[in-house]
Amino acid sequence: MPNEHPSCVLLADGHQGLSEGVRGLLESAFGTVLMVADEASLLEGARRLQPDMAVVDLSLARHGDLDWLRSVRERSPEIKVIVLSVHDEDSVRLAAIAAGADAFVVKRNIATDLLPAVARLRAASASQS
Repeated sequence: MPNEHPSCVLLADGHQGLSEGVRGLLESAFGTVLMVADEASLLEGARRLQPDMAVVDLSLARHGDLDWLRSVRERSPEIKVIVLSVHDEDSVRLAAIAAGADAFVVKRNIATDLLPAVARLRAASASQS
């Protein structure tokens, strides 16, 4: 039986070249990949579309804090959030997780780590249902 609500992911990254590559990966795992390039569009998309997941560049917000992550959680509490970052320091990963991220993927490892992170979050959601 076809899924009445195809899975949807919101991809938020201001770097178009990288976004296209990430989009290609995500298209293999989701029915719909919606791309946004700024914080305001991310927040509006999360509120209006209620996607299953968001994959967001850590540096999306110009002011450099993680308030956007808390705002996404307020607008779409069920969404799973994967943060992408060029920074591989534990302190950065821990700050993102503490602010509400469900997973953290270093950009240089996107090809090997992004889809497994998606699968882990889906499995965790399925086991909670």
